[in-house]
Amino acid sequence: MDLMVNGHNACVILLVTFLTSLVLTPLVKIIAIHVNALDYPNKRKIHSMPTPRLGGLAIFFSFMLGYMLYARTSTMMLSVLMGSFLIILCGIIDDINPVKAKYKFIVQIVSAATVVIYGNIILNEITIFGLNLYFTHPWAEIVTILFIVGVTNIINLIDGLDGLASGISAIYFITIAIIAFVLNQMGGLDIILSLIMAGATLGFLAHNFPPATIFLGDTGSYFLGFIISVIALLGFKATTLTSLIIPIAILAIPIFDTASAIIRRLLKHKNPFTNPDRQHLHHQLLKMTSSPRKTILIIYLITILFSVVSILFALHEKTQAMAIYLVLMVLVIIIVVKTDIIFTHKKKK
Repeated sequence: MDLMVNGHNACVILLVTFLTSLVLTPLVKIIAIHVNALDYPNKRKIHSMPTPRLGGLAIFFSFMLGYMLYARTSTMMLSVLMGSFLIILCGIIDDINPVKAKYKFIVQIVSAATVVIYGNIILNEITIFGLNLYFTHPWAEIVTILFIVGVTNIINLIDGLDGLASGISAIYFITIAIIAFVLNQMGGLDIILSLIMAGATLGFLAHNFPPATIFLGDTGSYFLGFIISVIALLGFKATTLTSLIIPIAILAIPIFDTASAIIRRLLKHKNPFTNPDRQHLHHQLLKMTSSPRKTILIIYLITILFSVVSILFALHEKTQAMAIYLVLMVLVIIIVVKTDIIFTHKKKK
């Protein structure tokens, strides 16, 4: 059992990790410039000036401080730390000198396998729409590793606009903490990690919100995705998350954007994983708003509404949850029809 969290120490955890990340981010920025870990503008990217990467290091160091102060040592936690270290190390190398996708994929599999095999964090059962799916060895381990790698890459793929991946991740961590609070399940490792990561991510977001002075880099986006997947798995283990619907709802935007990108690129007979483009959801909304800030705030709002769905679902308020969910689905369909996110519309002459 980890620290039993209440309103007071939850605020303390958030404040300590927030301030740590807030202070460390400018220092990481100096390091990134020194080692030439810079993101240079091109036709696909929105920023116009070389911008430091490696921002994920500030989140990681804040996460480590939070762990040392508030999380108890266990085999489970050690496996998370080992997997995180591998992800961070690969990200640092990639932010300085790009690494081939296949090597990053191998590191992600090893990191996920560390959590699954050494930490015994395994998805044995999934409940979705009232259906129960059970997995036995070795399928449970394989499914869990695929889940971790999948979520890790989903967050990385959506990291295409200032404050996007970090903001959505922060909303995820806060939502999990709220669900635990209303269900009175505040003693699990998943909640401690959610509070630590919420503070660390928000501290970084203060520097990453448009116009960003530093980017997450692969160091940050892969780390955020990895921890999000781990927290979801820990939530299933601690019964904080009783259904797969809850994390899927919170991550609806990155899941939708990733699925759209895969379909869009396959329809164009392109490799869905190695052909980046400017048809992502945030690009489409940016065309409409002409403002990175407005675009980010719109995506935040939609993500928060999906989070409300997940909270209502956790409270078994399924009627209200489905009502909001259907409205959001109609909105998603409108976006698909009105934009080039999946199908390219012919321009009117």
